[in-house]
Amino acid sequence: MNTAADTPNLTPPRRRGGLGLVAGIAILLVVSLTLWSWLALAWSYSEGERAGIVLKFSKRGWLCKTYEGELAQYVVAGVAPQIWEFSVRSAAVANQLGRSVGRQVQLHYSEHRGLPTDCFGDTRYFVDRVTLVDDLSLPAVKSKP
Repeated sequence: MNTAADTPNLTPPRRRGGLGLVAGIAILLVVSLTLWSWLALAWSYSEGERAGIVLKFSKRGWLCKTYEGELAQYVVAGVAPQIWEFSVRSAAVANQLGRSVGRQVQLHYSEHRGLPTDCFGDTRYFVDRVTLVDDLSLPAVKSKP
């Protein structure tokens, strides 16, 4: 008599799908990147104020359009300024900065380190508040007689 244990199994062994593993890893990477981006944007490394004259402000980028600007910080009149580059995420702040090019301003910013892509901005400094400074005069340089 033939029993079920004596007959060979003619069906091939079921293979575990490698495609499922690859899809799982891809989903895990996307979720991790999204979580890291959110954390890097939610918490700032530092915050501060910078004052100077807005030299340049533009919206640029190939795929991700971002607002980028340059602020000239004068330490002493007659000496070349230090140029500070910044990014802006808010359209309202961008409109205000666009109207203040060439004027003296005080900018409030937060620094966000570790952003995984340049789609948020070219720099790690994000300006979130603009204050126009009324006194546009720079300190006078005293010349030696």
